[in-house]
Amino acid sequence: MNPRQTYFPLLLCLSAGAAQAQFSATVDAVSDYEFRGVSLTAEDPALQASVDFAFANGFAVGTWASNIDYGSDYEGEIELDLYADYTATLSGSLSWSAGLALYTYPGSSGAGKIEPSLEGYLGFAVGSLSGKQWYTHDYGGLGAGAQYTELNYAHALTESWSVTAHAGYSWGEYFEDELLGGNELFDYSLGAAFVAGRFTVSGKYVDTDAQGAWLIDRGAFANDARVVVSLSMTAP
Repeated sequence: MNPRQTYFPLLLCLSAGAAQAQFSATVDAVSDYEFRGVSLTAEDPALQASVDFAFANGFAVGTWASNIDYGSDYEGEIELDLYADYTATLSGSLSWSAGLALYTYPGSSGAGKIEPSLEGYLGFAVGSLSGKQWYTHDYGGLGAGAQYTELNYAHALTESWSVTAHAGYSWGEYFEDELLGGNELFDYSLGAAFVAGRFTVSGKYVDTDAQGAWLIDRGAFANDARVVVSLSMTAP
């Protein structure tokens, strides 16, 4: 969610640590592209990939892509994101971070065009717990503000096994206006992951508090309870 020119000054700031940049690339096959409790592939599988550069001065930049399915009212099959963030350690395991994400939809046009949007966040991490507060002034290109508050927990049980927990809340102008989106949404998930070399197999149970007319139990933007599994490979 960010005009490309926003990144140009930021990329100049990265030059001091460029020589020590760490590169990584990840490919994921997931049973469902779940985003904040909502399916963005109509509960169908997705192939996703990312490329990231982390710099010694705390900055990181990357790009991420996935197939999507927003239903017959929208035109667009690909989401391409650009993001950048900065992380600084305060003391011990306590750190803070800030970042921007630009969500774009190449090839989307016409009456069903999916508008690009810019979102920013402030976050913290302490030990196994982390949190972020997201904000956009133009959710989905509809001219309404929206916020997302999330808490995440990740704990390594062994060198190979880990467990995760997530809770998030979508709120703000967009979610308070029934003509736009209506109904604030709470989502949560519980998961586990197994790492073997460059490969990770993970699964999580996802659900939301959507009820009545706001509960979508199949197809585009489904927000019902479901299990999402994934297989990913990271290099180097």
